[in-house]
Amino acid sequence: MRTIMHSNRLHLLLPFALPTAADASSALHDLRSPALDKLLARATLVERVAGEDFQRTLPHERWIARQFGAVPANAADEAPLAPYMLLADGGTPGDDQWACVEPVHVRIAHDHLVLIDPSALDLTDEDAAKLLVTAKPLIETLGVRVEAPTPYRWYLSGEALGALAGASPLRASGRSIEIWLPHEAHSGQRSRMWMKLQNEVQMGWFEHPVNEAREARGLPAVNSIWLHAQGAAQRVRSPFARVLSDAPATRGLALAAAVEPSAPPASFKALPPPVAGETLVELSPFTAPFIAQDWAAWQTALDALERDWFAPALEALDAGRLGALALTLAGDTGSVTLTATRGDLRKFWRRRVLASLFE
Repeated sequence: MRTIMHSNRLHLLLPFALPTAADASSALHDLRSPALDKLLARATLVERVAGEDFQRTLPHERWIARQFGAVPANAADEAPLAPYMLLADGGTPGDDQWACVEPVHVRIAHDHLVLIDPSALDLTDEDAAKLLVTAKPLIETLGVRVEAPTPYRWYLSGEALGALAGASPLRASGRSIEIWLPHEAHSGQRSRMWMKLQNEVQMGWFEHPVNEAREARGLPAVNSIWLHAQGAAQRVRSPFARVLSDAPATRGLALAAAVEPSAPPASFKALPPPVAGETLVELSPFTAPFIAQDWAAWQTALDALERDWFAPALEALDAGRLGALALTLAGDTGSVTLTATRGDLRKFWRRRVLASLFE
């Protein structure tokens, strides 16, 4: 006898769960995920988005924006998530255009500049707030409004920004920043205004006490700012009855759609009681190792998800306690969504392996 209605559905969103086939063949020889393997083998393929090499947003960002209706269903490279991030951080976006700006470290390589993962900065709230004190007046000389509900995510709004197109910092991390710097969306030309502002902030932070103290501790200097996610909030709706995520964009979209988000639990078994409808859980243990190309750590993250999420979810699905399980696996450019029901688990003739989904 089924104890839970079929409407009890779980959707796992897993950013950076799809390495490239080349990375997988060289570094991920022995993937150990029997529960995930069975789920993928028997599931129904719902959507596969290939993506392109030089898209400036990330596939999981585009996916979540489409799910909530923040962009048209056929939007190729759009994820105007800054106003929703501002909402999640406690601000009020209104109808204005907003862009998110983050303090970052740009490293000098042999013949180019490389952006490092902002999370690797280990920047404290106190230090970020001190850097903002220096940067804010420089930004405001453009006639741009600055909101900083958190010290390390700032939001800019003003006509001077025009229609700038930036790139997600994790899209550009580890790469030469040349093609990822903000440009005018209509002309494709590099924004001279933004380059000038960037240079002024860099000079303001050069030999800043915060950076001198960081360098004395062996930490990278905070030496630049990064703009991304520009757009205006749209009327959105949630296809999910419940949203569990730590990502500001996802949380903000949920809030804009009148769904109160929560943090994801540590495991499937720690999920709150079932609700009628679909629960979205966004889990991001792959992000840091993927960006760092640390495939041993990526495998460790997969092992933990297998133990804490995939195996118990498969068991609940097989027992009828879970009506359906959807998986959206995203990579650097593309994403795949699959859905499995209890009946699908009996379709032993279906064959699909995780490696076949790699980009």
